[in-house]
Amino acid sequence: MEFDGQREGEKVELVFRRHILTAWRGLVGLVLLGVVGLVPMLIWRDNQELFFLWLGFLAVGLVYALYIYMKWYFSYYLVTNQRIRQVKQQGFFRKEVVDLGLDKILTIKYKTGMFGGGTLTLQTQVGEMVITMVRKPQEIYNTLQDLANKVGE
Repeated sequence: MEFDGQREGEKVELVFRRHILTAWRGLVGLVLLGVVGLVPMLIWRDNQELFFLWLGFLAVGLVYALYIYMKWYFSYYLVTNQRIRQVKQQGFFRKEVVDLGLDKILTIKYKTGMFGGGTLTLQTQVGEMVITMVRKPQEIYNTLQDLANKVGE
């Protein structure tokens, strides 16, 4: 696998995203707008044109849900044999990229959550990178530990 900004000799070891449950706002927005659009139909039952109002609310909710899903899908973590790259989609045309060299990592820890997700914390000399709601944090932790040890040797 190749990516934009890849260095010579750099090999992709792992690509992961936060858990899909982090995109819950899109589903809530879709349901909420669908219910809000139903209220006028329930109050004025004899007005048939209100059905189109409900469809409008539903369409806006669907666009919002797709927007949240798109932000989740295009935000990911790329782990190579030299660094960790966090790519965070912040809108349709904006993204934020943060690189953290594996040689800069002092400690790595993880906590497991209730639904199979967890939190990874990477401690460096200048701060920490916290990655929340990650699926299979123990596997990612083990991979990061192995790669950090190889770089440290």
